[in-house]
Amino acid sequence: MTDATAPTEPARPGRLREFWFYFRENRGAVFGLWVFAAFVICAALGPWLAPYDPAEQFRELTLLPPAWQTGGSWAHPLGTDPLGRDMLSRLIIGARYSFFVGVIVVSIAASGGILIGMIAGFAPSWLDSVIMRIMDVILAFPSLLLALVLVAILGPSLTNAMIAIAIVLQPHYVRLTRASVLSEKQKDYVTSARVAGAGLLRLMFVTVLPNCLAPIIVQGALSFSTAILDAAALGFLGMGAQPPTPEWGTMLAEAREFILRAWWVVTFPGLAILVTVLAINLMGDGLRDALDPKLKRS
Repeated sequence: MTDATAPTEPARPGRLREFWFYFRENRGAVFGLWVFAAFVICAALGPWLAPYDPAEQFRELTLLPPAWQTGGSWAHPLGTDPLGRDMLSRLIIGARYSFFVGVIVVSIAASGGILIGMIAGFAPSWLDSVIMRIMDVILAFPSLLLALVLVAILGPSLTNAMIAIAIVLQPHYVRLTRASVLSEKQKDYVTSARVAGAGLLRLMFVTVLPNCLAPIIVQGALSFSTAILDAAALGFLGMGAQPPTPEWGTMLAEAREFILRAWWVVTFPGLAILVTVLAINLMGDGLRDALDPKLKRS
């Protein structure tokens, strides 16, 4: 018979509540989360939020300044570009392209990188060495230069730019997954699963993989911002999204010759890239603090 007066152990908080407890301690991460949420809302509701069609041209209002400047109009709060297109509408729709790029690139890079990293972690030493040397060769090239070469081979387009960026980012997931697998597979719970008769695939994807996801999630958040930045860089160089697509990097490329007499046509797309990438990086730091047990304070 148990003692009814014995102190009971406090209930362990749910994982989501525990995650939010550590995440919100990082003020910058919370700010980044709110900005990222606004970015997602703009991407999801872009056609309804944008006051005009992003391709619609008001030829009589080319290079119209923002509304608060002399000569501006509140009908176009952020002004117009050299072809008379509304800047606010193009920035809002541009968020859809940037979010699409981030999701597709991270999905391709993470899925392929996790699969290859799991294989490398469980493979014989010779196969592991071959895989990792290939990854080292890819990492030896500057990422943007390699992406430019791949897009030049595949042809300039947003789709090919996403494929190139995903290939460039994939080695980071491979190395991260492999390192986590090598650390986890030496632990007792993996040995117990082997003794219990777990097959190789079950051991890889059911037993070990869930315990390797924390650093991969953080890498995914950081890769999201890298994908947006690289896509904008490729668009600026004319190797990514092609005009008249309202992608932020392409908008910068189209307006660079007007930088001295129409500052808004380059400033607003640049600020959109800056704020979005900064917010996602801040959120990634918060994810690292919340998911890495070594950084949690008792």
